[in-house]
Amino acid sequence: MKHLRTLLPSLLAAVLLAAACGGGNETPKPQAYLRIDLPPHAYATCDTAALPFTFEYSDQAAIVWKKGQRGEKWLDITYPRHKGYVFLTYKPLRGPQELRGQVDTSYKFLETHFNYSSGIDEQQFVDPTHRIYGTTYRLKGQNVASTYQFWVTDSTRHFLRGSLYIDCTPNNDSLAPVLTYIQEDMNHLIESIRWR
Repeated sequence: MKHLRTLLPSLLAAVLLAAACGGGNETPKPQAYLRIDLPPHAYATCDTAALPFTFEYSDQAAIVWKKGQRGEKWLDITYPRHKGYVFLTYKPLRGPQELRGQVDTSYKFLETHFNYSSGIDEQQFVDPTHRIYGTTYRLKGQNVASTYQFWVTDSTRHFLRGSLYIDCTPNNDSLAPVLTYIQEDMNHLIESIRWR
């Protein structure tokens, strides 16, 4: 009897452990993505004599200048924390006749992503007060390399094209919070342009 009393707690623990571990109805957890915490949107102004316009960009980003050609200005807005890049190309227009060619060129860049896209949301942007006219393209699809592109102009003298890329293998479901965040910054950039 004394021997049974010393075995009873061990036996009870073994039974409880077997009951807790048994059952055989375990289901694997679904694949999930890391949570990405993003700061509130805040902006700084890019106002330099190198550009014939000013604009606001995210205070989470940095501007990197590149050497342009034939009057073009090339600059990148980089998001180092998220490996995001907004490539901007500015081209002066010598009149409204050049506008059509620049719009066509922008569309050709956009076409390179059509095979990977499941759809495109196109929106017109019109602000006659500040002479800002443009189009934004949000490309849908998990494997699209550039999910957002735009062009904007004053219709006579200025033309600016932009495209968003993330430096990683495309998986836009997992990158959705970052893409949405940067797309909002790009919309703000367009709204804040002031031609000189």
